[in-house]
Order: sequence, then structure tokens, then C-alpha cells
Amino acid sequence: MTSVNRSGFPAAIGVFAIAATALATGALASDNKIALIPGGPHPYFAPWEQAAADAQKDFDIAAVDFKVPAEWKLNLQTELLESLAAQGYSAFGIFPGDSVGINSTVTELQSAGLPSAALAGCAQDPTDMAFCLGTDVYNSAYIGTKELIKAMGGKGNIVHLAGLLVDPNTTLRVKAVETAVEETNGEVTLLQTVADTDAQEAADQKISALLAAQKDEIGGMIATGYIPSVVASKLLRTLGDKRIKFIGIDDDQIVLKAIEDGFVAGTMAQNPYGQGYIGAYALDLLASGDCTMKEDAPWIETPQTARFIDSGTMVINLDNIASYKDDLKAITADIQGKFKDTYMTCS
Repeated sequence: MTSVNRSGFPAAIGVFAIAATALATGALASDNKIALIPGGPHPYFAPWEQAAADAQKDFDIAAVDFKVPAEWKLNLQTELLESLAAQGYSAFGIFPGDSVGINSTVTELQSAGLPSAALAGCAQDPTDMAFCLGTDVYNSAYIGTKELIKAMGGKGNIVHLAGLLVDPNTTLRVKAVETAVEETNGEVTLLQTVADTDAQEAADQKISALLAAQKDEIGGMIATGYIPSVVASKLLRTLGDKRIKFIGIDDDQIVLKAIEDGFVAGTMAQNPYGQGYIGAYALDLLASGDCTMKEDAPWIETPQTARFIDSGTMVINLDNIASYKDDLKAITADIQGKFKDTYMTCS
């Protein structure tokens, strides 16, 4: 009978042992199969599909595939990882379905010679993830809140529309918003943090109810999740309200159009494409067996991990709405071009 650890993941005596044996035969880097796996369905991760295709072509990798669990459940993510390992995948770029719960799975993969990296969200140390590449979410939310406060004239009441509590990034974003508000020395008040809005039905219900009940009290809103950014942009347009200042996150076309039309002050760009593209590149090098991560690389230490790499962020507003995509491409190219020398030791 196959032994099972506390995450319900088979110990490395079955499918992982087979995968490890195949890996040990000396496959070339171009023979590697890389999988990019979010925690569940979400529009944020859509650019990973194109990133996977581009990385496969640009770096001559046998396969880079975007695989999505059916739901946001850790057991479904780990079952998908098990299945892909059995199919001969060599390395995994993972957005943790649970920042702690994913670690036993990652350890099983690592023990079988199958490296993993955390993309877009970090696993909690101690972890066998090779690194975490993502948005510095604390810094992004802090800058976004500062932009909101500036748009409000430095005073007033704000509401934070926060993401899913299961998302390891949410706690960091909440703290960043609170810190930026505290720095105003009472000029700005955080009326409320509305959590778990990064799902369509919840966002529609909670933001609609908030505006119906407290619209006149609110001077500004910041959303730190993709879906509430879109929902709030739509609702402010429907209300015809340009008094409430709003800063969102990500670059959905609805949000960008609302910026152009004056209903949204700005949005914080992330770099999901770069996370998938650079992640696949690095994982291919790790899976080849010729490269390891440097202990003394210029890692950023976060509350979750000592091996964080910032994939880039910026404010999108009327000043740069036409050029921000080129700016993100330049950031991605710069990180990828320096990645091997900066973060890796290769034979």
C-alpha cells in the first residue's frame, strides 16, 4: 500500500520514484517538461498560458504547459502535481494553494529530483521551493494606497477591498494599507477592510452593498485583488461617481477604460507574464541538473521567505497608460537576462 503524508500526497516510492529514475538518465535541458500551476481558476493567471508558449519557444524547452486545478482547493492542486509528475514533468512553477500546506508536496517533489519554484505567491519558510518570484505585494499595496491618498488630497475616509483570505498575499496587503494610512497621522481613516472580494459573486454583493450603505462617507477605495478592481470600476461608472477616488490592481480592459474616462485614478500593474516566462526559464535550468541557486544571491527577505525576487510593479494612470506594457516587457527582459548570473551557479 502506498504511504501517504498529511497532505494526502503519496510518498516518493511510486510515481515520483519513476519520475526520478527517468530524470536521472541524463535528459538534456531541451527535453524538460515544465508545468505552471496556479492555485485554481483566476483571470490573473491567464498570461501564464502565453508565457509558457513563449518560454518553450525562446528557450528550446520540450514542453512548458499551463495547468489549472478545477477549484481553489489544496488537495486538487496536489493531485494535479502528482498526476503531472507521473506523466514525466521535470519541474513545477506553483502558486501555492496554501502557503504552508503546499510544502510537504514540494518536499516530495524535491526528494524525487523534481524542482519547484513559487510564482506570484510565496510558500512559507521552511520550504523546498527553489525561490519565489512575484510582486512585492506589500510594496505594491503601500504605493497604491499612497497614490490613493494623493488623489484624495491627503485626507478623507478610505475602504480597502481585499482579496481571498486563503491567498498568502492578502495579509501582507492588508498590513501595507494600514501602514500607509497610519503615516497620515489621522488625516486619513481606514473605514473598513472588506475581505474575500476576489471572487465574482462575493465582489458583486459586497461592493454593491458597501456603496449603497456608505457611499457618501467614502472618499476613496483601494482594491488589491483583480476581480474587485473590475467590479468597483463598473459600479463607479454605473453610479456616475468621479468623486470617490479609486486605485485598483492589474490591467483589465474595464479598469483601463475607466482610467481613461476619469472614473478610476489608477491601477497597480503586476507582471504575471514575466512571472511565468522567467519562472519557466529558471526551472528548465534547475531541471537540467547543471544549475543550483546561490545562497548569497541578492535575495529580498519577506515575512514568508528568505528567497524572494521582485517581478516588478508600477502605477498605471493617464500619464503612462499607452506605454506601460512596453515598460513591463523591459522589466521582464532585464530580470531574465540577469537571472542566471545573479541567482544561479551553473557548471
